[in-house]
Amino acid sequence: MPIYHSLGKIPQKRHTTFKKGDGTLYYEQLFGTIGFDGMSTLLYHEHRPTQVKEIKNQYSVAAKVAIANNIKSYRFRGFQVPPEDDYLKSRKTILTNSDCNIILASPKKSLRDYFYKNTDADELIFIHKGSGKLRTFVGNIEFSYGDYLLIPRGIIYQIDFDTEDNRLFIVESYRPIYTPKRYRNWFGQLLEHSPFCERDIRRPSELETFDETGDFLMKVKKQDEIIEMVYATHPFDVVGYDGYNYPYAFSIHDFEPITGRIHQPPPVHQTFESDAFVVCSFVPRLYDYHPDSIPAPYNHSNIDSDEVLYYVDGDFMSRNDIDAGHISLHPAGIPHGPHPGATERSIGQTVTEELAVMVDTFKPLKITEEAMKIADESYHKSWLE
Repeated sequence: MPIYHSLGKIPQKRHTTFKKGDGTLYYEQLFGTIGFDGMSTLLYHEHRPTQVKEIKNQYSVAAKVAIANNIKSYRFRGFQVPPEDDYLKSRKTILTNSDCNIILASPKKSLRDYFYKNTDADELIFIHKGSGKLRTFVGNIEFSYGDYLLIPRGIIYQIDFDTEDNRLFIVESYRPIYTPKRYRNWFGQLLEHSPFCERDIRRPSELETFDETGDFLMKVKKQDEIIEMVYATHPFDVVGYDGYNYPYAFSIHDFEPITGRIHQPPPVHQTFESDAFVVCSFVPRLYDYHPDSIPAPYNHSNIDSDEVLYYVDGDFMSRNDIDAGHISLHPAGIPHGPHPGATERSIGQTVTEELAVMVDTFKPLKITEEAMKIADESYHKSWLE
């Protein structure tokens, strides 16, 4: 999200001496993406950010694929993923391809025993249940039900949860995640027709700075492996920064729906994009207001993308027997549409209270062994009359 942001203390000019009270230097670090061409932030540390004392365990967290070439529609019961104490162990990859992983997690405990850094992927974390605080080396962000947390790759973070009842829907993207370009002008400002604006973006605040040395465990994800490293100084030692590369929060409840006289296509719900997939938000809204409109979506063919719909809350008008936490997968190559009776039920309805997150990927998704543990294998027959 290209908004300039600054926290803490920074020098008047970049790449110049910036001294502490005792005359020693703060240590500058360029934290950037896409080489030197993407969004970046200049960080100023109490200590050198390069001090690694030890590299310890290294182990695979690669998803185990059960079905590599899928053309069958599935429903997955997301709330059947069992809770686990540890944040990383709780993350279960359900669907995967070479561009992204779609993950469910139900962590019970706050992440405080170690620090986490994903060096491969941006993380988009949707908070279905729970509240707390995302703590990072560039400041903290409070979160609650309905928030998206966009964490760029390379951000060092921990998470505090207020309770043990947490449910997360996570998209891990190997391509940078941005706001949709059709909502932005050439300066990056969100335009008047965008369903949200800069006022809705919650940037980091409460910069925590720790001037500490010792042994600090960092778990780094790189190429589907976790590598445990011991840092010589506290990772949250940033005294100030400025730039464009930082995590932020956006609430699905702040998404303003675009409606029309007749049924609007899914792109009106788009919230985020990469060059490999899009993310859409379905929120409570008025239905179409043409006197003969059919509010239910029309049947459509998935030719170019796999469609994943994560059901959050409310009444899912186009589906029968769908509950919160369910995930539907409608793969490329076959058409899909409303369940029997849904079209007829929708006629004359004026409003929907549904809340859902959709991910459309441009490459086919593979189904993992974790997904098959919670799969409804008869879902593809649910359109039979």
